[in-house]
Amino acid sequence: MNNFWSPWHGCHKCSPGCLNCYVYYLDKKHGKDASIITKSKTNFDLPLKKNRQGAYKIPSGTEVATCFTSDFFLEEADLWRNEAWQIIKKRQDLTFLICTKRIERFMACIPSDWGEGYPNVKLAITCENQAMADLRCPIFLNIPAQTKYIFVGPILEYVDLKPYLKTGKIASVSVSGESYENARLCDFNWVKKIYEDTKLYNVAFNFHQTGSNFLMDGKIYKIKHFEEFEQAKKGEEYLLNHYK
Repeated sequence: MNNFWSPWHGCHKCSPGCLNCYVYYLDKKHGKDASIITKSKTNFDLPLKKNRQGAYKIPSGTEVATCFTSDFFLEEADLWRNEAWQIIKKRQDLTFLICTKRIERFMACIPSDWGEGYPNVKLAITCENQAMADLRCPIFLNIPAQTKYIFVGPILEYVDLKPYLKTGKIASVSVSGESYENARLCDFNWVKKIYEDTKLYNVAFNFHQTGSNFLMDGKIYKIKHFEEFEQAKKGEEYLLNHYK
């Protein structure tokens, strides 16, 4: 994933996974308050921006991580969201990945022509523990969307997704640990169990980030942030090779 689009910035903590939010951590380092929601002054229309040659700065075929420094369905963004939807609709040649902790607001926040979902939108929810999975997944399964993902991140325990995966409505599961100061532990045994569950129901799986504190084979590894993604890739390769 090479492109990020943040039409607005900032969020409110709303679940256990938010405790050590990376947006709050990074904003604090720069003297900013991440609880203040602001519309982007320079990049609200980023997907529509063009270079000097008249070509889109975000090229056709790109997947765009959307609102990853906020939540697309925040109440504070209600005044801006319709315009953002129009940008998404105009760039049908891009795929927009939208991840939310507020899936309960989804039906009140979609455009009138949403129907069964825009084909260029992948919708994801985060389920950092079993309680959040059991709260959000039943809602998620019943909303209209072309492609549905579950992000288990930051993973705080083994999360049993089998009741939701067996419906055939979930295209992919992605797991990640927590980063930066006070990061909670990511146990590779949890990751392995979730991988086994996805394999059982032929659901795509991705382990995209170990987190800063990673437990594997009884040993805790302190991993630098820029190495978390590469180490997770190695962990995913291990799973693919050992669970054929």
